Amino acid sequence: MILCCGEALIDMIPTVDVHGRNAYVPHPGGSVFNTAIALGRLGLEPGFLSGLSTDLFGKLIQNSLAECGVKHALSVYSDLPTTLAFIELNDGHAQYHFYDENTAGRMLTEDMHPPIPQTVSAIYFGGISLIVEPCCDFYISLAKRASLDKVVMVDPNIRQSFIRDVDRYRARLDTLLAACNILKVSDEDLDWIAPGPLSLLEKAKELRLKGPEMVILTRGKDGATAIFGDDEIVDVPARKAHVVDTVGAGDTFNAGVLAALSVADVLSKAGIENVTASVVKDVLEFGAQVAAINVSRSGANPPWAHELSGLIPPFQNGKNTV
Repeated sequence: MILCCGEALIDMIPTVDVHGRNAYVPHPGGSVFNTAIALGRLGLEPGFLSGLSTDLFGKLIQNSLAECGVKHALSVYSDLPTTLAFIELNDGHAQYHFYDENTAGRMLTEDMHPPIPQTVSAIYFGGISLIVEPCCDFYISLAKRASLDKVVMVDPNIRQSFIRDVDRYRARLDTLLAACNILKVSDEDLDWIAPGPLSLLEKAKELRLKGPEMVILTRGKDGATAIFGDDEIVDVPARKAHVVDTVGAGDTFNAGVLAALSVADVLSKAGIENVTASVVKDVLEFGAQVAAINVSRSGANPPWAHELSGLIPPFQNGKNTV
């Protein structure tokens, strides 16, 4: 099982009501929540670990997870409120305004760790949960523990407005890099992590020296690149799509990567260390395929398995439920 660890919140999506007035509609969301939902819709039956509220919004989140086949029993439940994120859309690109103080998702501490079942083969971390305190320490210590025998994938998905102490955050990020096997970064993330004149490819290679066996670099409409093995490089173009908005695109891409690695039977420490270029190409192409579907419709709305056509080779071997 793939276990997704990180925030679940309510995205307040702007709309116009029947009287022409501006309004907001609540939709369950959050970077790691989106990835878990996408994996569930692909038939992978993932798990989800977060701080979940027992309030009305928390129940909405739990119902959405269940509807997509995502197991959330490992989550920590409390009566603290659910995080809210109000979204502004400008030319299809999302800007977020978070209300996150003293919420169920944020107020996780290291002593709340649940035991991780042996059935978990890989753990995914990402989003604002890796920035805000105290929950960042909850997730980082869990990543360190999990890295002993499980594949760890990290997408820092850096939100600079949340970073209060840059030095402390960079130190935590170095801890995560040392613990992870797969690091996914956007071009903007990479330039923030490694400022300076080096090319994006050179920066990605430098990050590998800190721990990850594979670094995946996404560049929006310019596609994605993976660096792995003996500095092997695989590039894939972005899929053409009519872009409605980009909410959840990276989260869905990550789900596609994890799903394809799992179905190809390489989502293990040995598998990642010895993965071939042909498998990596298939994995990136599938990530691009599912992300393209997500951006073609409003909000974070990853595809269900039955919506996919022209499946990549790992999804044609009969081992998956897609």
